[in-house]
Amino acid sequence: MIANALNLRSLEIFRAVATEGSISRAAEKLNCVQSNVSTRLRQLEEHLEKSLFLRGGRRLTLTADGQLLLSYAERLLQLSREASEALNDGKPVGHLRIGTMESTAAARLPAILSRYHALYPNVEIEIETDVAQGLVGRLLNYDVDIAFIAEPVHFDSLQTLPVFEEELVLVAPHSFPDLEHIHEINGKTIVAFKAGCAYRRYLEEWLLDSGIVPGGSIAVDSYLTLLACVSAGAGYTVVPRSVLDTVRSRGQFRYYPLPKKFQWIRTMMSWRADYQSAKLNALRSLLPGL
Repeated sequence: MIANALNLRSLEIFRAVATEGSISRAAEKLNCVQSNVSTRLRQLEEHLEKSLFLRGGRRLTLTADGQLLLSYAERLLQLSREASEALNDGKPVGHLRIGTMESTAAARLPAILSRYHALYPNVEIEIETDVAQGLVGRLLNYDVDIAFIAEPVHFDSLQTLPVFEEELVLVAPHSFPDLEHIHEINGKTIVAFKAGCAYRRYLEEWLLDSGIVPGGSIAVDSYLTLLACVSAGAGYTVVPRSVLDTVRSRGQFRYYPLPKKFQWIRTMMSWRADYQSAKLNALRSLLPGL
């Protein structure tokens, strides 16, 4: 009975509910209706004769048995993907889930992924964007297979490869005076992504190191919003120069180099140490490396 319950689809649905903490969000992630998720989950618990979730409160929380099953589910799903590739003569096939910072997705990955798709059309690529801290969590939770994360990335369970180097620049609106001295931004508002963003961390470290006190902050969740706020005069920001190269920014902003200590930051391709696949190796072969 237990063997029948542990089919891969049931484990996939269980894992989605466990990571999302919600049946509705799991259904959205799996692109299926909530009733199917609820039914599968109930059937799994009935067959195992175990309660897998604590259902009090707004978020579903794993029981001890649920935590145990999740550890096996992640390994079994990973083995299933590896088996599919092995039976396909080691050729890349199936899903490749990529987590990435929005800047990397916009400025660095399009040409590489276009080439990847042309070479390996049997791989379906899924891209999820997040800040650096969120991407580490997604990797460790098996939500993505690989992630492009700004350094530093220090986890024993993750392997990393430096692939891009970004030049960070201070971007100020034309409504600001020409900044002959950097302390002229003292007291002005910063515009940045939410906490957990590596570039925001660099910005805050630079301000602290320079003795500059911001007058406030505006948190955004996209570069379109960020640059629009700066262009409108709401404040200043720090972004990779490669991002500015992808937008029509001529005449909209003033750009200033950061001190060398904060000017360059590497983007690391990261993956779990237990994750090996032809899809990963194929992508590595297309990346520049540093």
